[in-house]
Amino acid sequence: MARIDLRGDALPEGSALRDLLPRADFDVQAALEKVRPICEAVHHRGDAALIDYAEKFDGVRLASVRVPAQALTDALEQLDPAVRAALEESVRRARLVHREQRRTAHTTQVVPGGSVTEKWVPVERVGLYAPGGRSVYPSSVIMNAVPAQEAGVASMALASPPQKPRFENDPAGGLPHPTILAACALLGIDEVYAVGGAQAVAMFAHGTESCAPANMVTGPGNIWVAAAKRYFTGKIGIDTEAGPTEIAILADETADPVHVASDLISQAEHDPLAAAVLVTDSVELAEAVEKELEAQVAATKHIEDRIVPALRGRQSAIVLVDGVDEGLRVVDAYGAEHLEIQTADAAAVADRVKNAGAIFVGAWAPVSLGDYCAGSNHVLPTGGCACHSSGLSVQSFLRGIHIVDYTRDALAEVAHHVVTLAEAEDLPAHGAAIKARFGWKVPESK
Repeated sequence: MARIDLRGDALPEGSALRDLLPRADFDVQAALEKVRPICEAVHHRGDAALIDYAEKFDGVRLASVRVPAQALTDALEQLDPAVRAALEESVRRARLVHREQRRTAHTTQVVPGGSVTEKWVPVERVGLYAPGGRSVYPSSVIMNAVPAQEAGVASMALASPPQKPRFENDPAGGLPHPTILAACALLGIDEVYAVGGAQAVAMFAHGTESCAPANMVTGPGNIWVAAAKRYFTGKIGIDTEAGPTEIAILADETADPVHVASDLISQAEHDPLAAAVLVTDSVELAEAVEKELEAQVAATKHIEDRIVPALRGRQSAIVLVDGVDEGLRVVDAYGAEHLEIQTADAAAVADRVKNAGAIFVGAWAPVSLGDYCAGSNHVLPTGGCACHSSGLSVQSFLRGIHIVDYTRDALAEVAHHVVTLAEAEDLPAHGAAIKARFGWKVPESK
């Protein structure tokens, strides 16, 4: 891994510090022009376009994009019992956390006879996306579906890319990965589509003969999925334009280099653009981690196609700082999707962090735990967006609506202020709407 030495001189502020830190190239704007014709084709040709794109991008000719109900049942019945037990425990823990996030209506009595109630209403229909490229992510089905269900979303559909047949007459050929289907069945999602990439987002945005349009699309994906989300922003709600995954670890001399190295590798195995960043004030730890990386990478899988390119890419580095305080400034400027704190008094250090998608405290809370069974959500902001955005939650699927309820006396009490402000903004009709209720004479304030 590359080294960035920020010791000695005072750290710069704001964007100047961010510009010194590693980050993957992820040009959604450039990809936008490439997904535009795909999105338009789905708009105009519906299922036929989806079938053509499945053949072009996924190498399989579909008879229908809708997954038969029996395929979902079969996938769950044939699922490895150990995998099923792990998925069930992941769902149970996610429900515990997300159920506590559900907001209830609250009424504020502003004045006697005048109140504002905020009620929370779920979006009516959500399209969920589960990637199916280099890896299979049934955990992403859980992380998207559970908060939507706990929010009370009534209609939910999921899309995931079709898989190529593994052998002649393979019954799973042309369907999403069977573990994805099993996770859907486990969660009660019976509307599933064998559609991937930008065309899946377009299907949910426009609707087709098989799939009704959705109000919102969530779920991680590649740059084409991110570009399609940007294309449809304003037409549908989205969670985030997810970029390559990231881990940042803030560590001092108390950290175990074996743990640090293994956690960096755990994220690097996602994608050659995955970012792995260690921020430390200990040169000794940095050197020990580099040795551990050599040993552990050699003993794992996905070395040449993912891990080595990720660790050696411009998005990954060991950043040396003068102390934990300086390290906090660096990780706040970076705004990592996943931030581990492996320092002395890790909980107190974690409490000072301002920008992160999720924070993992100490040696026994690695990112892998959050990916599957912590109960937290792993759909998190990337690319520094943690400075303004949050991870997926029940709130993501709720809309706050204000209900204003005033009596005649309550309106009369404040009418002169409303009229004054309307005239100050040169909007006399706004004031007239108040005057009309009182015979065109504004009541005097009491």
